Amino acid sequence: MQASDVMSIDRESLATRPSCADARDDDALSVAAARDAIRAAVQPFAHDEIVPIRAALGRVLAVDCISPIAVPSHTNSAVDGYALAGVDLPGDGVREYPVVATVMAGGREAVVCGAGQCVRIMTGAPMPAGADTVVMQEHVEVVDDGGVRIDARHRVGQNVRQAGEDIAVGSRVFAAGRLLRAADIGVLASLGFGEIRVRRRPRVAFFSTGDELRSIGEPLAEGEIYDSNRYTLYAMLTESGADVVDLGVVGDDPEALARAFHAAAGVADVVVTSGGVSVGEADYTKAILARLGQMSFWTIAMKPGRPLTFGRLGDALFFGLPGNPVAVMLTFQQFVGPALRYLVSGVWPEPLIVRAASAVELKKRPGRFEFLRAILERDVDGRLTVRPAGAQGSGILTSMSRANCLVLLPEDCDGVRAGEPVDVQPFATEL
Repeated sequence: MQASDVMSIDRESLATRPSCADARDDDALSVAAARDAIRAAVQPFAHDEIVPIRAALGRVLAVDCISPIAVPSHTNSAVDGYALAGVDLPGDGVREYPVVATVMAGGREAVVCGAGQCVRIMTGAPMPAGADTVVMQEHVEVVDDGGVRIDARHRVGQNVRQAGEDIAVGSRVFAAGRLLRAADIGVLASLGFGEIRVRRRPRVAFFSTGDELRSIGEPLAEGEIYDSNRYTLYAMLTESGADVVDLGVVGDDPEALARAFHAAAGVADVVVTSGGVSVGEADYTKAILARLGQMSFWTIAMKPGRPLTFGRLGDALFFGLPGNPVAVMLTFQQFVGPALRYLVSGVWPEPLIVRAASAVELKKRPGRFEFLRAILERDVDGRLTVRPAGAQGSGILTSMSRANCLVLLPEDCDGVRAGEPVDVQPFATEL
């Protein structure tokens, strides 16, 4: 073939394959379909253990928590002040009352408040017989004989906490499957629980793949990079409450990868890898998984994060994440983290989504679901606005560090004009 013949070849006749640069990939699963496939493949744990409540933060309840007591256990004062019968409050003007006793928090003495009398009372102290109302000490005037004067601004029953008004005895405080937060630990302590039954942590084995990767502290030769994905994944797995097994870095060698897959599946409920899942000549993960396990899917119509492999290795779930650092974080956020939560609790967590005005024009072609790293903030009028957190390349990890949210652009979106509302997934609940 002569050079002139080569130059005349029609570019549209080239036999190309789908890639991450394409706007549309008909062979890739949608984000929603990928979530559904993962959820259908995950069998929630039936294993649990008992832990002290101080070790229960971030754990998932295995059973319903039923209150053995009422909280508060007795009717008590919500403030420091003076207890009296509500019917004795002045209808108008000011009235003087003798103070006949004092009740301290934890006091057990039988105190009676008679008609026209009041009792000095401290926060948390049990209400004396005959009293149903407390006037806080700042709203009374103490007179020379030790009595107090009260005006007509008050109402019957104020500043009193009724027995069981927070938690009734025998009521279900928390349902099985609840992820325990700091406030929940306090509630458990208020009920007298010293330990609680929780689901066991999922054990996750993970490793990175690639001959170019080096560990921190090693010198870098030409073409080599430090393996940030292992540290990112370790942090995200720890944050997700996993029992983490770090298997290091495995080079681009099919047999070494096969041995690593086998070892990981033997010790873990879930295996997570980063890198080696695209179509490069040294990307072996998909082929090895197809040989050693079961592959459910290996591409998702999303950007970034298109090459994500999901399947099974023996009894272990398998997630083969992309190699680019941002794609690793996004695919973990959208799929791995929720799957771990579902594995433990049986509840697939739905992220908080808010609406905000785009501060700038956002360009997009229909076809794939795009996740833009962005900064959510309030403008001078207090309205939520959002703007990209810099360049959006899938290797620019600092964009995830700068961002506090993701802008969600669905498959059919063909761009957003400045000022138009968009869906935003915050990384946290605070701006």
